[in-house]
Amino acid sequence: MSRILVLDGHPAASSLCRSLAQRYADAAREAGHELRLVHLHDLDFDPDFGLAGYESTKPLEPALKAFLDDLAWCSHFVLVTPMWWGGLPAKLKGLFDRSLLPGQAFDTRNPSWTGMPRPLLTGRSARVVVTSDTPSLFLRLLYRNALIWQLRGQILNFVGFRPARFTLFAPASHPKPGRVQRWLAAVGQLGARAV
Repeated sequence: MSRILVLDGHPAASSLCRSLAQRYADAAREAGHELRLVHLHDLDFDPDFGLAGYESTKPLEPALKAFLDDLAWCSHFVLVTPMWWGGLPAKLKGLFDRSLLPGQAFDTRNPSWTGMPRPLLTGRSARVVVTSDTPSLFLRLLYRNALIWQLRGQILNFVGFRPARFTLFAPASHPKPGRVQRWLAAVGQLGARAV
């Protein structure tokens, strides 16, 4: 069985992302997987990386230390996030900026054969569920999947999460009747299979 970390990446206390994350978590737990569910809204930390730089980083708040412990514990990471203005919500981006640091998530002193920093969170997979108002065709053709490229290549794969798979639900602000129930069912199936 898998050890699954589910992160509801919406900064609001109540959202579609929270419902989707909960459904994934419930289905995974029912299937016998170990599970930890974290809500971004509940995490208390300063999302601003500031001027500290890598040489003199800010001390990590307890919420960031707990998030890093959860990442180290999990074998499968699930992120459920909205797309805002083509990217991640600022607090979610701040979570990655502040916690995925050299020596914690990647190693700059022992680069890979490509010269890139060596990922330190290898042996883990990821699933990202994105809610958006941008239809998937427009996201792919007009915006060239910029958010997916960032999350897969520059965050998840960079620190070792491979494979990183994506599911997009759109339009999310005003879905047609019955669509949210279909999305919840689809996420439940992903959770039961831990993919």
